[in-house]
Amino acid sequence: MRRYGMYDASRGLTLGLAAGLAGLALWGASQIGTQTQGRFWLAMVIVAAAGLVLALASHVGMWAKGLRLRLSPSTLVFAFLPVIVCVGWILIASQPGTGWQEGRIHSWSDAMGILGAVHAIGLWAGALAFGFGLVFGLSFDSVPVEAEEAAPAYAGPRGMPENRAADEPVAAERRYGARRGSGMPPEAPAEETTQTQERIPAR
Repeated sequence: MRRYGMYDASRGLTLGLAAGLAGLALWGASQIGTQTQGRFWLAMVIVAAAGLVLALASHVGMWAKGLRLRLSPSTLVFAFLPVIVCVGWILIASQPGTGWQEGRIHSWSDAMGILGAVHAIGLWAGALAFGFGLVFGLSFDSVPVEAEEAAPAYAGPRGMPENRAADEPVAAERRYGARRGSGMPPEAPAEETTQTQERIPAR
């Protein structure tokens, strides 16, 4: 039975570290507060970053497995886009004071009959921001790294059989053995035959 001791230990340590960093980010956001518009949006960004860190923790060390991080376009369209619209809508309606587009969002929510739900969910603004970062991090996945194709080796002039030069000594040895077994004189090498023909004067 295969054991996963080292893998489980490293994965547990990674997730534990990511959870610790996310908790530290949440504590920092609580120290900033949400009394003003600037503090509110800064705190929401920090909380969203905490969710992102926790989601990306599972991809740590992927390069050691021959993987790379990839952002899935389909996941962005079908999952992240609806989340960013809903979370952005509620956070804009929940910001303190009369912030950017708050009056317009209130008016549209009232016209659609969802103003009560927007105010109720807006009480959990921090949870919405955390979920926003978490969904964004889950939009990434690990895929194998594409190997670069090596250039094909030179196969000689076009029309020449492959490995002809490499097979020539073997073919010559076979011809020599066949002539010797049949009692015929062995075939002279091509170089010697050529030299002999050059020494014989033409008549």
